[in-house]
Amino acid sequence: MNPVQQTAPPQPPDLAAALERLWQRHLPEIESRLDILDSAAAATAASALTPDQKQAAHAAAHKLAGVLGSFGLSQATDPARETERLYAADSPPSRESAARLARMAATLRSLVANHMRPQPPAK
Repeated sequence: MNPVQQTAPPQPPDLAAALERLWQRHLPEIESRLDILDSAAAATAASALTPDQKQAAHAAAHKLAGVLGSFGLSQATDPARETERLYAADSPPSRESAARLARMAATLRSLVANHMRPQPPAK
């Protein structure tokens, strides 16, 4: 009697590796959206924000609020939503808002830059 060779059922892909692949695939688009926010904040500071820039910044912030949360960056949701809110207003953001918009864009960029980096072992 020949022993029956059993094949192990296929294992689901490693979730962390799958998320990393997705992150890497979407990272250029995420960074492009961050560039839009940086540019819009600079234009706001110079009182030169165009309606097209305002709309692009609003859309970029909205998309970042959703996608970053999906990748586990829940701390990015509030600054992205606040940025979205400021660009959604009927009037352009004030010059006084420019520094806040720049800080929120920098915060989002920092969170993205630090995401998925290996964490040091807990002590």
